[in-house]
Amino acid sequence: MDFNMKKLASDAGIFFTRAVQFTEEKFGQAEKTELDAHFENLLARADSTKNWTEKILRQTEVLLQPNPSARVEEFLYEKLDRKVPSRVTNGELLAQYMADAASELGPTTPYGKTLIKVAEAEKQLGAAERDFIHTASISFLTPLRNFLEGDWKTISKERRLLQNRRLDLDACKARLKKAKAAEAKATETRPRNYILSASASALWNDEVDKAEQELRVAQTEFDRQAEVTRLLLEGISSTHVNHLRCLHEFVKSQTTYYAQCYRHMLDLQKQLGRFPGTFVGTTEPASPPLSSTSPTTAAATMPVVPSVASLAPPGEASLCLEEVAPPASGTRKARVLYDYEAADSSELALLADELITVYSLPGMDPDWLIGERGNKKGKVPVTYLELLS
Repeated sequence: MDFNMKKLASDAGIFFTRAVQFTEEKFGQAEKTELDAHFENLLARADSTKNWTEKILRQTEVLLQPNPSARVEEFLYEKLDRKVPSRVTNGELLAQYMADAASELGPTTPYGKTLIKVAEAEKQLGAAERDFIHTASISFLTPLRNFLEGDWKTISKERRLLQNRRLDLDACKARLKKAKAAEAKATETRPRNYILSASASALWNDEVDKAEQELRVAQTEFDRQAEVTRLLLEGISSTHVNHLRCLHEFVKSQTTYYAQCYRHMLDLQKQLGRFPGTFVGTTEPASPPLSSTSPTTAAATMPVVPSVASLAPPGEASLCLEEVAPPASGTRKARVLYDYEAADSSELALLADELITVYSLPGMDPDWLIGERGNKKGKVPVTYLELLS
């Protein structure tokens, strides 16, 4: 009990000394040991890394799970070290509603058949979203969270310890300065009262020696702690490299997710085009290209629409478009929505916002039309057009 009381009293004394030193520094009544410029830059870089990592982490969580209630629930499950229950995605829920609607309204009707097909696509989209969330959480969110909850806590702990060592060092400097001033004053009063001044001078000499010894110890501890903290702060560079790798993984998983979504919707559009009673050539494209400025890049990363020559009946594939006359009625004007690069000589290259004349031929794939611009004629995809009249 006595030992604990002594330790408690010692800790209280140290805390009080640090509090006094800190307060005097704030009021400009005490000198403060400044860190070198390189160390200050490391501290600023570490703080910036921590702040932006927190913001990126929170916003990525919002991207993956927009529902705040669901995020709070997942957070509580993680803190309780329990498995997060599986949650149905919005796409899967929409697919279930569409399937139920088709079952009640008639699965054999055109509307019911379409509902079933769209439900299947939405279910695939929901599954792709689930995989994306899982992959992004493991490859991106987990490393960021580990940094904040692991490395950064260690850095913060060592920084607080360094702050305490600095306060102890500055308190020892102030104590030594006061002891030397008192010793000098005692020496000045020695001729008037030699015995008393000699005794006081000896006491202050001991006090100066003790303060110098404490200062040496405090300086050693401060230098050691500063080196430990500096090494941890320099490790932020390794953290950046790790976060960079995780960012590449996140982009890769996001690219895969959107590519899957594009492929599923493209397949759905083609299936709906074969259904009787469905609409094609709407004013908004159902599946715009990944990039309107670089069709070749989009073709390299996303599924490409098959050429009309491969989809047309055998007799039509060998038909020369220059010999085909437009029908007497049924021609329409269309505005081009995106640049389109012709895959072969049977297709017509398009430029965004230009106006062309389009029409369809009997037996032609509904995803394609014949387009005319001046003397040029060729097949054009419907999804790149906005039919005007």
